[in-house]
Amino acid sequence: MTTQPNCKINLGLHIVEKRPDGYHNIETIFYPIKPLCDQLEISPSDNFEFEIDGIALDCTAEDNLCIKAYKLIKADYPNEVTNVSIKLRKNIPFGAGLGGGSADAAFTLTMINTIFDLHLSTEQLQGYARRIGADCAFFIKNIPLYATQKGDVFEDITLSLRNYMLLIVKPDVYISTAEAYSGVKPQKPKYNLKEIIAKPVEEWKNYMYNDFEKTIFESHPLLANIKEMMYTQGALYTAMSGSGSTIFGIFDKNAEINIEKFDNKGVTHIIRNLE
Repeated sequence: MTTQPNCKINLGLHIVEKRPDGYHNIETIFYPIKPLCDQLEISPSDNFEFEIDGIALDCTAEDNLCIKAYKLIKADYPNEVTNVSIKLRKNIPFGAGLGGGSADAAFTLTMINTIFDLHLSTEQLQGYARRIGADCAFFIKNIPLYATQKGDVFEDITLSLRNYMLLIVKPDVYISTAEAYSGVKPQKPKYNLKEIIAKPVEEWKNYMYNDFEKTIFESHPLLANIKEMMYTQGALYTAMSGSGSTIFGIFDKNAEINIEKFDNKGVTHIIRNLE
């Protein structure tokens, strides 16, 4: 069985408050970007096998989230779930704020459920996903969602970027979660994200913000530069995704972008067929 785990972007990201467990409550909108994806193949096997091709891993195989996802379900269904062969080809960059690893894990959960006829519900799969990572549960439904708490409690929304084009630039900058949160002061958002997305996209820049940007841009001015360049190129809205370091820009579908200007800034992807 083969599938394509896709990435996501964050439309707005507010750090609302510090939780007693040390995490933070956030508010954000997750939007799936299905044309930019990894490739994941899983099949029953006599022995457990795990292979990766494509982008070099930033962790050991034992720490890979696909393996963690498989082991979580197998621990609860040792008789039903046999050994598997997992082959993963990475296209989504690491440390990008695009949720590539979380998507791989969530798709693994869904595939194991299907392959072994476990009949787990969406809610059960999301429960497993929450044990893997904060944004992992989003990829179980994999539709635009308004997210709160740790980013793993969802509310359905109506939002489509089908008539727009997306430019993604991932510079050679790594931002750890600890660094991202170290400079943020939690506070209640000034504007409600669900109300903002009801406005025309070209108005979003006046209301929708990523709270991580202020301090991260100070320590990584290249990211601020990329964002400004996107507006210069005609972006209707641009922001950092998650805790970075990807900068994305939403453009009119027929916009002409001079991609060469971003060649020395990082890895670029133009996505014209948004869903």
